[in-house]
Amino acid sequence: MRRPAQAELPAMESAPAREPLGAEPPHPAAPPAAPAAAAAPSAPPAPRARPRLVFRTQLAHGSPTGKIEGFTNVRELYAKIAEAFGIPPTEILFCTLNSHKVDMQKLLGGQIGLEDFIFAHVRGETKEVEVTKTEDALGLTITDNGAGYAFIKRIKEGSIINRIEAVCVGDSIEAINDHSIVGCRHYEVAKMLRELPKAQPFTLRLVQPKRAFDMIGQRSRGSKCPVEAKVSSGRETLRLRAGGPATLEEVPGEFEEEASQKVDDLLESYMGIRDPELASTMVETSKATATVQEFARRLDSVLGEFGFPDEFVVEVWAAIAEAREACG
Repeated sequence: MRRPAQAELPAMESAPAREPLGAEPPHPAAPPAAPAAAAAPSAPPAPRARPRLVFRTQLAHGSPTGKIEGFTNVRELYAKIAEAFGIPPTEILFCTLNSHKVDMQKLLGGQIGLEDFIFAHVRGETKEVEVTKTEDALGLTITDNGAGYAFIKRIKEGSIINRIEAVCVGDSIEAINDHSIVGCRHYEVAKMLRELPKAQPFTLRLVQPKRAFDMIGQRSRGSKCPVEAKVSSGRETLRLRAGGPATLEEVPGEFEEEASQKVDDLLESYMGIRDPELASTMVETSKATATVQEFARRLDSVLGEFGFPDEFVVEVWAAIAEAREACG
């Protein structure tokens, strides 16, 4: 900044008897003017307020309507439902969306539409059945509820299990030969059943969901059910995660839905399980990879506990590529 000019002295006559005056000391410099106030940076936009997500729920066999909120994964969801109805969380076998029936097409997985109505299916009667494995495959497709219970999602027509009237879709498998499998994942249970020796009887202890009067006597096979459209009309869903908080996400697009369905079909044919959330995770993993080798390495790092065989990974990669091409 330019320094202000020094003030000039007034003219004076000389006085011989006096020493000439020295120059008047300069006036102290005025403090520098404060720079023009810079425009205050604009405040960052306020983060989008997360809406209060409240879901309606009932017990599938009949109850008043409750309201739940504040959960981030399936275990917390079950705890909230249990709290709303005054029951232990371990009573809940699985949940369906927008239907009180044991409808595996409406099974709650990793995503809930913001307008979905949640029906909780709780423990009913326990039963034991004896099975003789006369073929390699029993004809069961297993899934789990994400909170420790594996249950039957599909029974193949004409299979060994299909011939046993007491076994139904929706039954939770509690024990194999009196060995409890509570807490096991679906792929572990499917592996145990595959490894049972042929021609040797074994016992399944099953827990069926408690049923409303209008459901008694039903026995769904779940093998030829058409895929039904989503009931929720919202464009966002709440995605529940095993690790980390739940997130609001857009409804999956055409490619994600098509690819996830193909991968879920492969999970059933190779491993005897259905798991839409696992299939969705595999599709998401494929998006960050360019080759099947890279995809296999990524699956090992993200889902290594499943121990997917190489030929299965190759088929999954091909199925996802086929879905991508079909959806443009």
